[in-house]
Amino acid sequence: MSKRVSNASVTTLRGALPTFLPTVLPTALTTVLSACAPLTTVILLPQADGSASAVMVKTVKYEQLLTAPYQLVTGQEDKELKLDATTAADVQKAYPQLYAAMPPRATKYILNFMPGGTTLTPESLAQLPKILEDATNRSGADMVVTGHTDSMGALLANDALSLSRAKVVTQLLVDKGAAASRVEAVGRGKRELLVPTADEVDEPKNRRVEIVVR
Repeated sequence: MSKRVSNASVTTLRGALPTFLPTVLPTALTTVLSACAPLTTVILLPQADGSASAVMVKTVKYEQLLTAPYQLVTGQEDKELKLDATTAADVQKAYPQLYAAMPPRATKYILNFMPGGTTLTPESLAQLPKILEDATNRSGADMVVTGHTDSMGALLANDALSLSRAKVVTQLLVDKGAAASRVEAVGRGKRELLVPTADEVDEPKNRRVEIVVR
């Protein structure tokens, strides 16, 4: 009895796209087990960000929904599907080459600004070399720089300020060696306060950019 991971088409019923071994499979309607193999195994891995995911595995007669990390289903086209579970350690042991080839998880950095402008605090400015080193150590890494403001001032003014902050930090990273084509600047204004406050509150932690290196 052989054990392998299905290479059939895959989609989720809800949530984010699940990860399968040995690859992330393309979006379609369901995972359909084929009769051409003696036995097929599908394993649902956890999302990197912890979000929920699910996948439906179907044969001609049977179907089984996977909703929890490390659930697995085995079966053939004409036989009832068997639901089981495995562990992270067992999956890594069975597929070491896959895990060795997987990219590192995304890293998020938060940099803060002086009030009312686009000047980074000295502590935040000092983080730039570390962020650039992180991106350099990842093959083909992208960076998304999202600017934010506190709740002081008008909505449109804060939209402009947050984007300016993102662009300033983007330029600082490019000046230090980051590829401009790999860095995206986005502004969110005061819509996503890190520390919830009422309007017109000068909260230093909300004057920030969040940099995701992935």
